[in-house]
Parts: sequence; structure tokens; C-alpha cells
Amino acid sequence: MTAMFWRSPKACLIAGAGAAGIVLPLLPVANLYVLTVLILMLIFIIYASAWNLLTYSGQGSLGHAAFFGLGGYASSLIAIQSGLSPYITIFAGAAFSAFIGLLIGLTCVRLREWFLAMVTFGFAIIIQTVIVSMLSPVTGGWDGYAVPKLIASDIPYHLLWEYYSIFIIAILSLLAIHLILKSHIGLALAAIRENELEARAAGIDPVRFKLLAFTASAYIAGIAGALEIHHFGYITPEIFGVELSFWPVIYSITGGLGTLAGPVVGTIVVSLLWDGLNAAGLTYERYIIIGVLLILIIIYLPRGLVSLAERYGKTEGGGRNPR
Repeated sequence: MTAMFWRSPKACLIAGAGAAGIVLPLLPVANLYVLTVLILMLIFIIYASAWNLLTYSGQGSLGHAAFFGLGGYASSLIAIQSGLSPYITIFAGAAFSAFIGLLIGLTCVRLREWFLAMVTFGFAIIIQTVIVSMLSPVTGGWDGYAVPKLIASDIPYHLLWEYYSIFIIAILSLLAIHLILKSHIGLALAAIRENELEARAAGIDPVRFKLLAFTASAYIAGIAGALEIHHFGYITPEIFGVELSFWPVIYSITGGLGTLAGPVVGTIVVSLLWDGLNAAGLTYERYIIIGVLLILIIIYLPRGLVSLAERYGKTEGGGRNPR
């Protein structure tokens, strides 16, 4: 069984991605810019995976930047007031994000599909307005404020150490999602996604499990938001921007909705294409190119880029002797 697993394209993809993640920062080409791109890529892998977790229960969100930003604001304020290391406060900030997610979920998790998505979209706009206006004495309004960095810039190889620490957090986040999906919770979420009425008839409480998925997704999104602001060392209300709510959607659809590898593959491919086009001088044209790519994937690869590996595996398996 183990040997068969490691022969599969999916296993090779996972092993290759893990090995590349460890080796890439050590290559001669890994300058400060490359390391920064890799760090942001890891952060958005965590963020996109958090958003994708919702799709397992048939839910959607167009305002996940609210939880991304709340995690950042809560973590930074706790770090400033308490003097604790950001490596501690990011999880406290994520817990605050999950708490708000729980409150939102209690009021609107019964909504179906894109009705819930529109509620989260509105919430992201509301929370940004509150941060800018009512809480401006604390948050600095649109100007924002400086926050402690993950690792101080005067520490030798600080960016490299930061990369590997975020890499470990990303692996742990993906592992946590994997364990959730392989447990009875994951089975319940899948049943709800396929047919909520039949799931209810089988004794599964859709509200309870949807709320659990929503809260877990908000928590992991909060971790990603906290990591980003502690990486940059600054935070502004732009962290709640509409584009930050749509990036995880784009990454997940490109890679493959409802799959663990989908957000990872989608984030890597789109990020490399995005930065590559920008380096080539296609600043505005890249929006069109990414849009066209997304349309083509939706039409010809509705299950995302990860379905190519599955197709390859089936083709390869079909050519083998069944003995």
C-alpha cells in the first residue's frame, strides 16, 4: 500500500513541493526579493487553504479578508501592548478572528451558498469602516501603525529564518486541515455539501458542522493575516481590501476547489505568473492574462490544475498490466 502511494502522481507532487520548499531558499538565486516572494506565497497558501476549507461544507465567502485582517490587527495590538513575541501573538490574533467568525456564523451560517458569501462581503466592508473611523484612535485610521516584525532585521539571515518558520506553520496548517477532513467531521462536511437534506435525515446537524468549518477557516485565515503584517512590520486598513478577499478564491479555483493540494498549486502557479508578468513589464496586462487563465480553467479544467495529475495517474494506470 505504501509503495503504491509513493508511485502516485499526487504523492510525487506533495514530496516534490515539500523538497522544493526546503531547498529553494538555499539556492544562489534566492536573494532578498526571491525570499520575500516565497514568504508571501506561503502566507497566501495558508490563507487560500483556509478559504477552501469552507467549500467542503458547500459554503462560500467573498469577504474572508475580514478574518485575515482581524487576525493581523489583534496580533499586532497584543504584541505591542504585552511585549510578547509575534510567534505567540499570531495564534492569539487568530483566536480573536475565530471568535468573530463564530459570532458571524451563529447569525448567518444557516444561509445557503452565495447568500452567506454576500454577508461576509458586507462584513469585510463594515469592519474596514469601523477600523478607519470609530477605532482610529487605536488603529491610526488609514495611516496604520508599525508592528513588531517576526524576526528583527538586525539578526543575521533574519529573512531566511522567517521563511523556514512560516514554512513550518504552513505545513502544520495544511496537516490540521487534512486531519479535519479525514475525521468524522470531514465526512459530515462532505455529506452536507452533497445533499444537506439527506445529511440531516442521517442524523448530521448541518448548522453545527458548518459553524465548525466557518470558525476553523476564520482561525487559519487569522494566522495568515497575522503572519503577513508581522512580516512587513506595518498594518493599515487596506488589509481588508476587496482584492484580498478575491485572491484566495482565484487561487483555489485555479488549483482545484475542494482539494487539499488545490490552493497550494493555485497559489504557486498564479503567484509565479503574476510576479513574472510584472517583471516583464506587463503591469496592467497581467490582470487580463490572469483573468483569461481563470476563464479557461473554469471551462476546460473545472476541477482545477490538480485534475491534470489525476488524469495522468489514470492514463498511466490504464496502461499497466492489471496483474
